[in-house]
Amino acid sequence: MYSQATLNAALNAVSAILLTVGFFFILNGKIRQHRACMISAFTASTLFLISYVVYHIRVGNIRFLGQGWIRPIYFTLLISHVTLAIAIVPMAVITLSRALREQFDRHRRIARWTLPLWLYVSVTGVIVYVMLYHLYPHS
Repeated sequence: MYSQATLNAALNAVSAILLTVGFFFILNGKIRQHRACMISAFTASTLFLISYVVYHIRVGNIRFLGQGWIRPIYFTLLISHVTLAIAIVPMAVITLSRALREQFDRHRRIARWTLPLWLYVSVTGVIVYVMLYHLYPHS
């Protein structure tokens, strides 16, 4: 099951990279490249969500084995990640749909919130994976 968890982390990492590159493209006025990156990031995140749900249907929850000071850090990170992951789904859909409908003023207003939250969710997803499967793995 580690391989599907690794795939999920990789999809999160790809999404974070695409979001970052796409942001720099729009800062430099490269609209076509920005659009391609953001659609690709949305696709990677959608594939992640499908893979994540399938994984957890098959495997269930994985218990965090870290003890001591790392435990509250892990659960704070996990709770913020999950909470914002739930919020980011409709935000990303709205942000992308406004851009595709060329409602750029409305797109920019929500994208200012969507981008940092989406990046946080993508990056913390990778961190949670590393902590759960590599730093404190099950034997």
